Amino acid sequence: MKYFDAHTHVNFVAYDDDREATILRAKDAGVVMNVVGTQLDTSRSAMELAEKHSNVFATIGLHPIHTSKSYHDEKELGEGGKEFTSRGEIFDSAAYEALGKSKRVIAIGECGLDYFRAEENTKEIQKKTFIQQIELANKLQKPLMLHIRNAYADALEVLKAHAKVKGDVHFFAGDWETAKRFLDFGFTISFTGVITFTHDYDEVIKNAPLDMLLSETDAPYVTPTPHRGKRNESAYVELVVRRIAEIRGEDFGVVAEQIFKNACRVFGISKDSCGV
Repeated sequence: MKYFDAHTHVNFVAYDDDREATILRAKDAGVVMNVVGTQLDTSRSAMELAEKHSNVFATIGLHPIHTSKSYHDEKELGEGGKEFTSRGEIFDSAAYEALGKSKRVIAIGECGLDYFRAEENTKEIQKKTFIQQIELANKLQKPLMLHIRNAYADALEVLKAHAKVKGDVHFFAGDWETAKRFLDFGFTISFTGVITFTHDYDEVIKNAPLDMLLSETDAPYVTPTPHRGKRNESAYVELVVRRIAEIRGEDFGVVAEQIFKNACRVFGISKDSCGV
């Protein structure tokens, strides 16, 4: 294995027609996948996929947008599928802890704060659920997979008050000053295919220590160039790694090897477990 997709959603309905083939394509491309849950059902399916495939690991947790009434995402839940309840999912710590006992579960998340669509009265619900998941990560001694949007300062404040573990800031979209705060606190930051078609994060990628960077796809979203307009998948994570190397002006092989090592370190897995 040569690449590590630190955050992907092959458990979503977007892959119902070819899930096994998608995982096989990733394996053939030398990609280890961290399949991330967003609710209890997608967390359970992530764990089940991880226990079935040698190149798949799982992360379990409740996405902040699912803690209250939320928009309907067809790629995640399907067309005309189940509707969200008005209150969203209430975090069931015992249920998630049971899933987290699997050796193939390597992190808790994606959890955090998302203020993009949040109304003021939902922010406290998000914060409470975030803290519950941090406490579970502390208990299980597993790293956190963070989802933070328009809420970096608040999320870091919560982490500093409650987290005894570290982890990764998924789909980092802040500036260098924000990145430094998370890096200094011991969290890695990961980048998606967005960096193949925008220069917004070049400064962060250039300045961050190489041993604190991870690669991800966030598939089925944000497909990298030259595949834009198509559904994303883990086999494309090489393009993210290649772009990181280009932005940094460093050797692609060196960067790819280091990013893979970073993921193994952050998620506490041996190279032998990744099929290396």
